[in-house]
Amino acid sequence: MPGPSPLLRDVFGFEAFRPGQEEIVDAVTAGENVLAIMPTGGGKSLCFQLPALLREGVTVVISPLIALMRDQVRGLQEAGVEAGALTSGNTQEETDAVWAALEAGRLKLLYMAPERLASGAALGMLRRIGVSLIAVDEAHCVSQWGHDFRPDYLRIGDLRRALDVPLAAFTATADAETQDEIVQKLFDGVPPRSFLRGFDRPNIHLAFAAKDGPRRQILDFAAARRGRSGIVYCGTRAKTEALAQALRDEGHNACHYHGGMEAGDRRTVEVRFAREDGLIVVATVAFGMGIDKPDIRWVAHADLPKSIEAYYQEIGRAGRDGAPAETLTLYGPDDIRLRRTQIDEGLAPPERRAADHARLNALLGLAEALGCRRQALLEYFGEASEPCGNCDLCETPPELFDATTPVRMALSAILRTEEWFGAGHLTDILIGNQTDRIRERGHDRLPTFGVGRDYDKRQWSAIFRQMMGRDLLRPDPERHGALRMTDTALPILRGEGNITLRKDVLRRAAQERRPAVKALVSEEDAPLLSALKAKRRALAEAAKVPAYVIFPDRTLIEMAETRPANLDQMARINGVGAKKLERYGAAFLEVINGEAAQTHPARRKLAGREAGSLFDRLLEAQAGLARGAGGIEKPLSCSAAQLARLAQQRPTDESALVRLLGERRAERFGPAFLDVLRDAG
Repeated sequence: MPGPSPLLRDVFGFEAFRPGQEEIVDAVTAGENVLAIMPTGGGKSLCFQLPALLREGVTVVISPLIALMRDQVRGLQEAGVEAGALTSGNTQEETDAVWAALEAGRLKLLYMAPERLASGAALGMLRRIGVSLIAVDEAHCVSQWGHDFRPDYLRIGDLRRALDVPLAAFTATADAETQDEIVQKLFDGVPPRSFLRGFDRPNIHLAFAAKDGPRRQILDFAAARRGRSGIVYCGTRAKTEALAQALRDEGHNACHYHGGMEAGDRRTVEVRFAREDGLIVVATVAFGMGIDKPDIRWVAHADLPKSIEAYYQEIGRAGRDGAPAETLTLYGPDDIRLRRTQIDEGLAPPERRAADHARLNALLGLAEALGCRRQALLEYFGEASEPCGNCDLCETPPELFDATTPVRMALSAILRTEEWFGAGHLTDILIGNQTDRIRERGHDRLPTFGVGRDYDKRQWSAIFRQMMGRDLLRPDPERHGALRMTDTALPILRGEGNITLRKDVLRRAAQERRPAVKALVSEEDAPLLSALKAKRRALAEAAKVPAYVIFPDRTLIEMAETRPANLDQMARINGVGAKKLERYGAAFLEVINGEAAQTHPARRKLAGREAGSLFDRLLEAQAGLARGAGGIEKPLSCSAAQLARLAQQRPTDESALVRLLGERRAERFGPAFLDVLRDAG
């Protein structure tokens, strides 16, 4: 069996491993128990797919969603790997094909959902087919889902013990608490070899904006990225439908997705999103994990996510191919109140609620950051970084001010009204607004009445929002969302601490200025990239597969930039493995060079390898001797298949040449061929 590097090149089409992949592949191949935490788009799947090809027996992959399994199986099959899935979504023909491959001993990767492990027959079947490795994709689900609606995740540890085989678990986002739970549930508390490969996704542009006409903000963001695949996440099902319609009304190709839809309708959206270029899906968080689509160019949140982990998982669905991708997250006081209330009114024990508040605080800290957002994000995951230059705050540093005095005014107003009111009523007190409600309650006689006239309503709204974001204030669900102070606020109230906030006056003109859209290629290469995408789309539609299964955007971008002139150069493009080169290479070369590349199939199979250039030198030597050394003999030549065998086997003596070519050809070409072969060393 060849080592990792030849398979990496020939099957997956990559010249080199991405950072961190090689040592994980080595550990999994060696049969160690492994927990690998790698950023989305960092190449997790290759870290169990490549070892599966290097190890004897079958690798079982436990994966959470049918769509995710189907996409990975389709991609592997396209690369020439025997893989299959046993899911409830299979046709009978698909299931029969999987069983036939298992019985014949051809199948290398078998994908299954955790629910299949509940079947009494599953263990016997897995023993019989010779499982040698278990891989768990999206392993954080053991913690997030194992306790409630998918308890079968907790059976995976039992399966590992019963089969007595190594297990490799992979996830993109797991804080320390989740990592501990994975170790307990999957590895019986015995720490596996762990790889923490960083959380940074430098190609993703990070941006947050306070809500100020949120529908228009989303529509403007999408309009600046027209024709590019994107996801908009919403907090409610109704909002997904309304926003998808608004996008369609403005000429976008958009649809909605949420858990209340019929299963068939959800599947239709998943298939459309996988296959169509430029489709926007407006969805609840039910959408995304099952879509292994590498060329999503943007993700927008119309509402604040529930935690920093959820945020990072969701934006991580953009730019998995490593090309530039963009994000925008909208948030406002109502989002903060909703998320706090959901935590406080949940059924989780007090310590879990406290942890959930801490996770939300981290996200709010990111939203209200005063400096580089990527630094704040990575700091949460325990990583230090320099300012990234690829977030809204690096590009336009915020104007800051010492907000100690207005914050103290606000806290005083809350204290004097006994924490019974929300931001609207408190703002009326601070700016001295004589409302009926204020007069009825005597709040116009408070010492804080009118002390904040230096700020208008919009500025006070921003101050209260930032105070909530910094966890100085929380809505009290028992008092219908009235704001109450946290312990964090007390030093400021007492005059023992200071606070700096952003001068956030929510100028509408500033919100409407569209940020520059990241270009995928230079202006010169853009027409060729469009033509390559059109060819990919035609091939994908003919094969009824998602476009990225043919080639991902990143591969087409490299083709457009390097413009390979022949199959050897095409073979050096990342993502072009041997199988895909043979299947699609000539078609894409025709797009690039304007004419079909006529290459004999025997030579095509050697493209990108040393044997390919050796074949060319043998062909050149043969051309000079086609009519003999004197140029007057009867024409004679070797077949392309014979030259290919010579290039691959590299014989170094005349007897071997005679066996491969026959006496007549060995006599004419032997000395020249041996010189070429010996020079090649």
